[in-house]
Formats: sequence, structure tokens, C-alpha cells
Amino acid sequence: MKKLIFCLLLVFVIAPFSFGQRKLLKDVPGAVSYTFRVDLAKDVPGTLDKIKAMGITNMEFSGLFNKTPEELRALLDERGMRCTSLGVGYGDLQKDPDKVIRTAKTLGAEFVRIASIPHPGNFQDLTPDAVKQAAIDFDVFGKKLKENGLTFCYHNHGPEFKPAGELGDGTFFDYLVQKTDPKYVSFEMDVLWVYWPGQDPVALLQKYPDRFKLMHVKNVKKGIPRGGGSTNVPVGDGQIDMEAVLRAAQKTAIKYYYIEDESPAELIDMQVPISIKYMEGLKK
Repeated sequence: MKKLIFCLLLVFVIAPFSFGQRKLLKDVPGAVSYTFRVDLAKDVPGTLDKIKAMGITNMEFSGLFNKTPEELRALLDERGMRCTSLGVGYGDLQKDPDKVIRTAKTLGAEFVRIASIPHPGNFQDLTPDAVKQAAIDFDVFGKKLKENGLTFCYHNHGPEFKPAGELGDGTFFDYLVQKTDPKYVSFEMDVLWVYWPGQDPVALLQKYPDRFKLMHVKNVKKGIPRGGGSTNVPVGDGQIDMEAVLRAAQKTAIKYYYIEDESPAELIDMQVPISIKYMEGLKK
């Protein structure tokens, strides 16, 4: 009887305390290849070694850095690393989706994402007609990818949060979510490019918890007004409440988090480890 009581105490008193000390994120965050773009352009194997030494094993590639898919996959495999997401252009999926699929599957990716919509002039001048066509195309892209075991994601870059105007209430982003089939179309939230145009990343995650599958985690220097320069700083040091964002993200369908730091190359080796330490230090 005493043994039973002791065991119950462990379950109801000690266990909840220990569970409360668990990490918020179960895995070390991944990284976007763009973060290391300068070094990868010079030396892919050496840069992958450096990334692995930081504890990062999960990559989202938005370019192959003069390697074939087979060569890049071999370099990743040799290091116990993986590519879970492949970034391509809108036109790539329009013109040769089969090539995109072959590349993604060779790399071992689960997701294929694009990060802009065809537009006249500057991307900031995104039009209702372009967004309306994009919603149609997204379903086509997503269906083709799903039939081949891949998931399509769209990555926001700011103009998607312009008022929808003639397309209805809300923003262009709302239209894209509401007019695409969730079976085929998912989204990758870039936290900074939600916050910068004046949106609340936490509120957006809560609004569409099942549609976001990936996240670019980055922050911007304090004191810079929204819409100004986008000087990146370590994830926990900027003006975005990243802890609130990551806690909200835990209640969504997001599977992978990738650190993206667009700082000059000389700052990356210092800032990325700080970002990893911050994210790893968050507790449930």
C-alpha cells in the first residue's frame, strides 16, 4: 500500500513538475539555405559541416548551389542531415512540375514551397487579378504535388496583407487561404513578413491553425519602425515577441521551423547559435 501511495505521489506531484521543464520545441530548429547563401556559394561541403556543428541537421533549400540533386543529397546523407523543404519559383511549377517533383524527391523533401506571385512591376504592387489567378494555380500545383507524395506551401512576403478590395473582406492572404483547397494548399509563415506589414503573427496562427505547416523564424532590430529597414537580429533579441509566436505555433499544424537570418555573412556564425540557444531554452 505504501509503495502504491509513493508511486501515485510521483505521478501527481513530481511528474507534472518534470513535464513542465520539457522543451517547447521537441527538435533543434532547422535553417534556410539563404541564411548561409554566401558560404554555400563558395563551399557546400564545408558550409554543411559548419551548419552541422551548430546542431542543425534540417535544411530548407531554395537553390542547389551548383550541385545536382543527387550530389547535394549525398552530401547531406554523409553528414546525417536532411532537406525537408525545397523552395522553387512559381514558374518552375508552371513550366515543369515533373522536374520539381524529381528534384524534391531526390533530396528527400516533404514540402515544396514558392515565395511570390507573378506581378506587374514591383511585388508591392500585387493586384487582385494576380491573387485571384494565384489561388487557382495553387490548387493545381498542390494537387499535382500531393499525387506525388509532396505538400505545397506558399510563403508570405508582405504584399499578401494588402486589403483584398474587390476580392472581398480581409486581405489578399485571407483570400488565398479561403479560396484554396486545404487538401492541396498549405502555408509557410515568415514571421517577420507578417509582422512588418502591420499584422500580428500570433493572431494569424490562431485564425488559420490548420493551414500553416512551416515557419521561417526571424526577428528584427528594436527601434526600427515597421516597414523600415529589416535588420535581422538573433531570434530572441528583436522587437517581435518570438516566445509568444512559438507558443501559439505549438497549437497549429506547423511541422518544421527554420531559422532565416538575412544578416551579412560576417554576423551569421555569431547570430545563428544565439538563436538556436534561445529557441532550445524555451520550456513548455
